[in-house]
Amino acid sequence: QVRLVESGGGLVQAGGSLRLSCAASGRIFSAYAMGWFRQASGKEREFVGGISHNGASRWYADSVKGRFTISRDNVKNMVYLQMNSLKPEDTAIYYCGARLVANRPDYWGQGTQVTVSS
Repeated sequence: QVRLVESGGGLVQAGGSLRLSCAASGRIFSAYAMGWFRQASGKEREFVGGISHNGASRWYADSVKGRFTISRDNVKNMVYLQMNSLKPEDTAIYYCGARLVANRPDYWGQGTQVTVSS
């Protein structure tokens, strides 16, 4: 079992930055690929970015490529999402996901709200 707790969301103006954090429980965190997802109001949840178990590989949705960076710290059991040049269309609830297979996680966090004002 893996428990995930996201933090760092908030209200920011367009062009600004936020850093989301995801704290994971479980001794085998370092064995899992991790990811970030988001769900805007009235839309389906979508993939944002993923990172391999050791951090060697990272991949992103086209909509955030070049603006968002995913990283992890396997000592602290943390995953991060640095979001720069934010746009109003980035407004959503952001979720951390663990144990990715084909960009679909087995475990979800509770989400953190990100709102970007124009």
